Amino acid sequence: MSAPTRTLAAADLGASSGRVMVGRVGPDTLDLTEVHRFPNRPVHLPEGLRWDILGLYRGVLDGLRAAGPVDSLGIDSWAVDHGLLDARGALIGNPVHYRDRRTEGVPEKVWATVPPEELYRATGIQYAPFNTLYQLVAARHTPQLEAAVRLLLIPDLLTYWLTGEQGTELTNASTTQLIDPRTGDWHHGLADRLGIDLGLFAPLRRPGDPAGATLPLVQELTGLPGPVPVTTVGSHDTASAVAAVPAARGERFAYLCTGTWSLAGLELDAPVTTEASRAANFTNELGIDGTVRFLRNIMGMWLLQECMRTWGREDVTSLLAEAARAPALRSVVDAAAPEFLAPGDMPERIAAACRATGQPVPATPGATTRCILDSLALAHRRAIHQAQRLADRAVDVVHIVGGGARNALLCQLTADACGLPVVAGPAEAAALGNVLVQARAHGLPGDLAAGRELIARNQPLTRYEPSGDPAVWEAAARRTEGTRRLHA
Repeated sequence: MSAPTRTLAAADLGASSGRVMVGRVGPDTLDLTEVHRFPNRPVHLPEGLRWDILGLYRGVLDGLRAAGPVDSLGIDSWAVDHGLLDARGALIGNPVHYRDRRTEGVPEKVWATVPPEELYRATGIQYAPFNTLYQLVAARHTPQLEAAVRLLLIPDLLTYWLTGEQGTELTNASTTQLIDPRTGDWHHGLADRLGIDLGLFAPLRRPGDPAGATLPLVQELTGLPGPVPVTTVGSHDTASAVAAVPAARGERFAYLCTGTWSLAGLELDAPVTTEASRAANFTNELGIDGTVRFLRNIMGMWLLQECMRTWGREDVTSLLAEAARAPALRSVVDAAAPEFLAPGDMPERIAAACRATGQPVPATPGATTRCILDSLALAHRRAIHQAQRLADRAVDVVHIVGGGARNALLCQLTADACGLPVVAGPAEAAALGNVLVQARAHGLPGDLAAGRELIARNQPLTRYEPSGDPAVWEAAARRTEGTRRLHA
């Protein structure tokens, strides 16, 4: 008897929007439908930048109401951020946004106790000023942290509100810079040296583990007919997205998970914690089925999103058309430069970077957009080339998943820059990886490769072949090296 088709809800929360998708998954079928989408708008308060976590939870509840009866649900989101609970299990304030400035100067304090080289060997996690480790050190002696008895990462917090049960999902926990990627457990020695109480974290869960069932109040608010199992998925959205890369079994591939961020890297069996890897700022995050996501964070479409906010423009299609007509590689910037991290006047910051490096300043929104896309393609190129060298793993194709898979110009520029074919799609990779893990937990047979083959058979994919003169991209890459030295 063949496995039955399952109806599964995936709440997928990104840095700029959230959505609830319904997947119908069987041995030969995979259908995904968006039933609710809602904005994710952080709030500037006098004390800093905060997530509107209650608005996000309301969006999840509204999405579950729109989804109707389902066999299971799972939640994924961005990493590192968290909520603090008091002894009654109540939330202590809105979670702090990773772009908040509270961690400025904190990494240097941590390094005085644990040098960065040792920290990287222990955890394999890249330096980012907003890593959970630095957030916890920044919060030391604050009333909120002093009152907290539990810390829940964002998807675990929402799961707790749905089920009343607490846990810490492993793929997301690995981004905290407190997990040993070799053992898949907390690094107690490191936490002890830094005075971090690992007792704040709920017990670890792994993708596929049960996470409870919806509470009666949730059923009342959503109209669900009865308790619905909540399944632990790869709750870091990148873990779910990489699980949905439609690579053929045995294919040598690199991936780009594109959205507000671009995450460029390889899927490995073991972490790479060499000094060369640390110097290149590659991270080793845990993935589905014991895999390691060896990748680098790149600023991503955040650059264009912030420009559009400044310009007051909402139609990205017209901007991309203008960018396609603009001269190629006229001006490029280092897409990983720290001055692009915070919200603000992004067009002016890009213009300032061009002026500082003696390049023409983009004069129109279309020219600025072309500068961003060319710069992102160069950042993709650099990350993928470095990943191959650092991991001693050659690749034959680049898979682009996530929202950027819909951006034909970015996909073609990435193929040209990397000198490799690009396969674009699926766009809703995180939600697909989310529902595939749920489907396996609820009776659908098959390994990770089988799930990827199912996606390849059922989702539209577009292939882009590299074109143009590679020497042009080599010259542009040297220009971004110059801007990188300027920022150092």
